[in-house]
Formats: sequence, structure tokens, C-alpha cells
Amino acid sequence: MAETAYQPVPAVAPDDARQQAGTVVMKFGGTSVAGPERLQAVAQRLVAARERGHRVVGVLSAMGSTTDELLDLAHAMSPRPNPRELDMLISVGERISCALAAMAIHDVGHEAISLTGSQAGIVTDTVHGKAKIVEVRARRIHEALDRGAIVLVAGFQGVSVESLDVTTLGRGGSDTTAAALAAALGAESCEIYTDVDGVFTADPRIVPHARKLHALSYDEMLEMAASGARVLQLRSVEFARNHRVRLHVRSTFSDDDGTWIIQEDDPMLEKAMISGVVHTREELVYRVEGVRAAALFEALADAAVNVDTIVQTGPEIVFSAPTDDRDDVERVLAGLNVRWSGRDDLGKVSVVGAGMKSHPGVAAKVFATLLEQGIEPVVVTTSPIKIACHIASGEVEVAVEALHAAFELDRREVERAHA
Repeated sequence: MAETAYQPVPAVAPDDARQQAGTVVMKFGGTSVAGPERLQAVAQRLVAARERGHRVVGVLSAMGSTTDELLDLAHAMSPRPNPRELDMLISVGERISCALAAMAIHDVGHEAISLTGSQAGIVTDTVHGKAKIVEVRARRIHEALDRGAIVLVAGFQGVSVESLDVTTLGRGGSDTTAAALAAALGAESCEIYTDVDGVFTADPRIVPHARKLHALSYDEMLEMAASGARVLQLRSVEFARNHRVRLHVRSTFSDDDGTWIIQEDDPMLEKAMISGVVHTREELVYRVEGVRAAALFEALADAAVNVDTIVQTGPEIVFSAPTDDRDDVERVLAGLNVRWSGRDDLGKVSVVGAGMKSHPGVAAKVFATLLEQGIEPVVVTTSPIKIACHIASGEVEVAVEALHAAFELDRREVERAHA
């Protein structure tokens, strides 16, 4: 069970008189803006959308590995950087990208304005490093769009509603920035540009013949994001679902259609029994005794730990968490004075598909396939559209390939094109 993010109510309602059917939000990831040439290409895409008559908002990530370099610099100065100052530092990269792209747009004769997260009205809670958006005050964006400007918003960041400090939204936070702006502006779509062509039936680096999916439901994409698919940040998909924002994941380096993330009742969605096999190479798994579940998970939530799998059998509670949260998890467990053990030698493989709800036998095939490979799951959890198995990290790739083949995900006819 993935943590549910707090969902804001957009400051600008979708039926606001200023809503424009032609508003489009276009988000570009770090590889898409990694250097002057790629930033020029992004500027050209934004200008092309404006010349087609759209009101255009671009959300940009930091250039290439800028954020990682800033984090390395912070840890060279301090073994445990102050969270507020760390957010001040690592929020710089997105601002650089936006300012440079705005310069390129000005040079081809179009008006553009770059805005920080706070200038764009992205208001968050007070949790540094993992802040959640609580409101979007889009007045300044509307004013710029009304005069025909292309608006460039620094992703991944906002301003705390209480302290007015700069906050950041966590890894992949620019996706959430884009989805939140699309909801607040009543945009017709939110385009997520990345270095891959869309969402695939498995990681193409493990399964070279994995197939690009034309469309997925929000729930399928939520399960995939929570289970290890790194194409979209989990909170961005939650945001899009709650505010009915159509997401389009596509390549920065191609004009081809990518993968649409849409409502389950959308006519363009064809429900497959299994849509994909998703994996996480490393995930921490903890076993805890001597505490009630309510107290344990309240303490973990207060520490902003993103708990995923939860299983309780009698007095024992089993849960998983990202490796990045190890220090926070173990500090919480130490503070609770409980009996616990942890494993860091496990990964997770998940089979996801909306059609699973009406097709019996999926679980039997999953376990039979793993057994054929000599793989014994340590922890198994399910939802109506997912079966997830924690297995030894060294067995993850074999399991992904075997399950992808078992469900013949490379052979299904390509879904119909977007109408």
C-alpha cells in the first residue's frame, strides 16, 4: 500500500472563466535539458506549441546531473546538511534551466517569463525535501498567459505556507509540479517529456523486446509507479487522477505519440489482463514486534517515510520502504524501543493489469513461473490489479524476463492509436 499524498484543491477551479481549452503544460526532465543544445530544442518545442495557438506553460527540471552535483557539494560541507539550507541549495538547478530557456525563446521573437516555484504560486507544507503541494495560486501565470507569454516554471519546488521558506518535492517532483499546474489551469493535457518513448511492458534494459503501451488507467500507472516504474513520480499520478488531468508520457527526441494516462472509462483505453511487469532492484523490508500498527505507522509518517508494502500476521508487522529512507526508518524504530530486523538484500517484482480483476488464474501463473526459475518469494502482497513479490535482489532480472514471457506481453497486438 503506497502512501497517499495530501491532495490540494486548486486555487483556480476548472470552470473558472479564465480557463482556456488550449492551455497545455509541458514538463521536461533532466536529460531533456542536459546542455545548451537540448535546452534550445526544448525552447523550440515550447515555441511551436505557442505558434499552434496554445497557451503554454513549461515546467523544467535541472540540467542533467546538476541536482546530484549539488547534493554531493552539500555532503562535502556537512555530513547531515540542514534540511532548510539543503532545499535552498538544490532548488537552484531548475531556476537555471528556466532562465536559459526563456533567453532562447526571447531570441526567436516570442515573449517568455521564467518563474521560481514560489513566484508561480506553488504553496506547500513545511516538510523539507519531501514537501507536498497544498495550493496553487496561479494569478501570476494567468496574467502572463493572457498577454501571450510562454511561462516557464521551475519544477520540484515551492514555498512553505507557514514559514515562507523554499521547499522541494522529492525525487521526480517536477512531475508533480506539472500535474498540479495542469489541474489549477484547467489544461487540456499535461505532457511529460523524457528520454524514453513512453511506458513499456517492462524495462527495455532488461527485456529488449518490451512493448510501448499506448494507454494506461490512472490506477494501473499508480501501481506501476509505486512498484518501481520510474517514468512518473507516484504523487504526480495521484494528483492527475484526483483532478482528472490527462497525462501524456512521451519522448523529448521524437514527435511520436507516447503513453496516455487516463480514466478507466475512457474509450481509448483497452483493458489488458496484464499491462506490465515492474521491478525495484532494492527495497528495505522490516519485521517489527512489540508495537501496535497505529503507533508504528504514525511515527513513520511523522518522519515522512514512504511506506509501501504492509503485512501484519498476529503480533508481527512487515513493511517495506525505499532505501533512501533507511536512516529515518531505523531512527524511528530505535525511538519506539521495539524488536525489529531488517533486510536490504531484497528487490520486488510486480505484475500489474486492470484486467486481472476479471481473469482468474493470474496468481497461479505468477507463482508457477517463479517456481520454474527456482525463485521463492519472501513476501507477497496483492491488490485488485497487482501481485507483488519480494525476492532476492540477484533474482529480479530473471523474474522480470520470465514473467514478461509467461504473459506474452511482447506478442499482444498494439493498442489502437489515439483518436
